Amino acid sequence: MQRASALPRPLPRAIGDGEPVESTLLDLVRAVTEQTADDREVVATVLHLLRSGRVRLAGNFRGHRF
Repeated sequence: MQRASALPRPLPRAIGDGEPVESTLLDLVRAVTEQTADDREVVATVLHLLRSGRVRLAGNFRGHRF
């Protein structure tokens, strides 16, 4: 039997497939940072995802507007 930490993680839903993806701000920034090293692009992408409603924040920033 495999330990829980050794089990594969489920694939994330594609952003834009119906309901918004719920994420913490930290997880969202980390995910975008994995795709680009340009800080301005990270900020622009995060703001776009939040303002377009494709991502909804959970955690400490839940309900905050950007």
